Amino acid sequence: MRIGLAGGGTDVSPYCDLFGGAILNATVSLYAYANIQPATDRKIVLKAVDREEALSFDLAKQLPLDGKLDLLKGVYNRIAEDYGFPDTGFSLHTFVDAPAGSGLGTSSTLVVAIVGAFAEMLKLPMGEYDIAHYAYTIEREYLRLAGGRQDQYAATFGGVNYMEFYENDKVIVNPLRIKPEYLRELENNLVLFFTATSRESATIIKEQQKNVKEKNDSSIEAMHQLKEQSRMMKEALLRGRLDEVGEILDFGFRQKRKMAANISNSRIEEIYDAAKKAGATGGKISGAGGGGFMSFYCPGNTRYDVIETLHSFGGEVKQYNFTKYGLTTWSV
Repeated sequence: MRIGLAGGGTDVSPYCDLFGGAILNATVSLYAYANIQPATDRKIVLKAVDREEALSFDLAKQLPLDGKLDLLKGVYNRIAEDYGFPDTGFSLHTFVDAPAGSGLGTSSTLVVAIVGAFAEMLKLPMGEYDIAHYAYTIEREYLRLAGGRQDQYAATFGGVNYMEFYENDKVIVNPLRIKPEYLRELENNLVLFFTATSRESATIIKEQQKNVKEKNDSSIEAMHQLKEQSRMMKEALLRGRLDEVGEILDFGFRQKRKMAANISNSRIEEIYDAAKKAGATGGKISGAGGGGFMSFYCPGNTRYDVIETLHSFGGEVKQYNFTKYGLTTWSV
């Protein structure tokens, strides 16, 4: 999964098609897992272990999309349709380290993991860009789930990346060569907090898309500013100007609230204000907003006071490390 650091929302159509988008994100040690085991009978077994949901079907070329484990079924349906599938059953087990709606790209990361597992099983000739784009088309076009593009590419490529998004689904992933000491300081100072609430990101994203289509000047200008924020963050990290990170995050927090009505709410504002009073210099809402994870930049030794303050709101401070690698697959 990934933490978005700047530019969030500018990867969503139609904004990126009209103006171009830019996002800076980093993958962290929270994962989505997909394990496929061929079966000797003609059964398809799907099991989301973390959700305690399981389904079983007779072998078929297409599985019904009815709201139950549709991410798993959707990937299988597209793979079977586009590449064919052996005349054999299988069991697919999945597990995700964070709840759906948490703002870390959980759904898209899971789709990437499943695509990767099937590609490994069937020996499909798919590179990183192929897998990320294929996962995007399954989630956004085939399953018609609203959202952007960064999550699929972050999960596939891994590491710290500055991503550019253009019309006609053109995406450029630029890996950033950040000095290890800068990255360790960022990791030490960036506190990840789960608000103990999940949210339906599609509603927020649809409003954001509506604002662009209807040429809402305030919303569009906020997205322009968030795109600029991603460039500011890139320069700060590459040059080691970490004292600017909190201010850049705070700038983005103020802009993001203008994109759609439900991105922030009274609870989020209360948590954010309390974290800043405790020593954080800035922060952000992960993903589309409305709940899920928040992150706060806490310079020096302020992280301890901030964490103590966050504990008073319930929820959970999540430990993590930045990771270099994205999708990893193997077969035995």
